[in-house]
Amino acid sequence: MTVETTRIAEQADSRKVMLRVKNLKKYFPIRRGVFQRHVGDVKAVDDVSFDIYKGETLGLVGESGSGKTTVGRTVLRLYEPTDGQVIFDNADLAGFKGDKLRRMRRRMQMIFQDPYASLNPRMSVLGIVGEPLEVFHIADREERKERVAELLEMVGLNPDMMRRYPHEFSGGQRQRVGIARALALNPDLIICDEPISSLDVSIQAQVVNLLEDLQGRLGLTYLFIAHDLSMVRHISDRVAVMYLGKIVELTDRDSLYSNPLHPYTQALLSAIPVPDPVIEEKRQRIILEGDLPSPAHPPTGCNFNTRCSRAQDICFQEEPEFIKVAEGHYCACHLVKSSL
Repeated sequence: MTVETTRIAEQADSRKVMLRVKNLKKYFPIRRGVFQRHVGDVKAVDDVSFDIYKGETLGLVGESGSGKTTVGRTVLRLYEPTDGQVIFDNADLAGFKGDKLRRMRRRMQMIFQDPYASLNPRMSVLGIVGEPLEVFHIADREERKERVAELLEMVGLNPDMMRRYPHEFSGGQRQRVGIARALALNPDLIICDEPISSLDVSIQAQVVNLLEDLQGRLGLTYLFIAHDLSMVRHISDRVAVMYLGKIVELTDRDSLYSNPLHPYTQALLSAIPVPDPVIEEKRQRIILEGDLPSPAHPPTGCNFNTRCSRAQDICFQEEPEFIKVAEGHYCACHLVKSSL
């Protein structure tokens, strides 16, 4: 471990935990027949734990179907958790209902993946961005209009655009409207659900830079969900890698990219193109064979054993523990544990 990595780990330990997720599970029931008999579950999130410190960005990465978005929605209680705890600023959200949960939601907001689907086409930008203020009875009509103008300027849009409708904006501008809406109530935590995946590559960096700028100005905490590892490296302080409903590796970004331990993490990183053609030609790609197994019928033992070229007998028999392998570095792999 480098001196810089040790310093980052020590700083993280001394900071305030804004969000603590403990053994979180979200199962979707499978029902069949006339009487809708419960015959199984889709284990979208299966025993996930992590912390996010105040003011940091935790990147949550993995391929489609790994459960990343479900984690974000369950943290916000848009989905009711099947089991586990979501502790936000020392308050366990599991016991919150009605007004109490509604008040807490002022401090937790979400930026959605699709700026085309997440904005009401029948509402103007003034209505969309000002709606959270109206729902929570904050300010009168003129004050809300002033606040919307302030928010639009904050995200790089002209306040004169507030009378326009979503179809009059480009994809990048729509996402900026979505960001403005998320900021309306001055939240502490924002869950960014793949906010750049549907945007042009030329616009993605602008949106990420905007999010970083807002974080520095407003002291925001982010859970940044994505599958683009190169962009996650740019914006995240720490990164959690998710596979089939479970986190398989968690560490700071520099350690993850310089010393990935889990075979799945190694495969993901090997897929990132290198701009140097000489290095790109020489480096070894790890090609994962087969498809992601169904979360309704996960493999016995390690979830990754069906696609891991290094799998051993124990990998098909026992589920690996999520253990600490170095300061601030956690991994769930029998091969890593046996090498310690």
